[in-house]
Amino acid sequence: MARPPARPVFLDLRRIRFPLNAVVSILHRVTGVLLILAIPVLLWLLQLSLSGPEGFARVAGWVGHPLGLLVLLGVLWWLLHHLFAGIRYLAMEFGIGEDREGSLRTARQALIAGVVATLIVWGGLWL
Repeated sequence: MARPPARPVFLDLRRIRFPLNAVVSILHRVTGVLLILAIPVLLWLLQLSLSGPEGFARVAGWVGHPLGLLVLLGVLWWLLHHLFAGIRYLAMEFGIGEDREGSLRTARQALIAGVVATLIVWGGLWL
C-alpha cells in the first residue's frame, strides 16, 4: 500500500516568501477593499467641507495635521496602486505578461509605477 505524501505538520506563515506577482495581487485586492471602505469617509469629509466656513475649517484642520496628511498620502497610493495593478491585469487578459518572466516584470512595473505616480502627484499638490 502506498503511503500518502508527507504533509507539513507545522506551517509558519511568517516564513513563507511570496513572489512579487503574489504580493502585487494581494495588494491589489487589499487596496480595492480599502478604497471601498474609504468612500463613505471621504464623502462625509466632502459634505462637511461644503456645509459652510466652519465645516471647511474643521476639515482643513484635520487634513492639515501630519497624521491627516499621512492618511491622504496612503489613500492616494491605494488609488494609484490599484489603478496600475488593474491595468496590469487588463493587459494580462490580452496575453501580455502571462509567462513567468513577463508576469514578474509587469508586477515590478505596476508596483514602481504606483509609488512613482504617488510621489509625482503628491509633489504636484504642494507646489
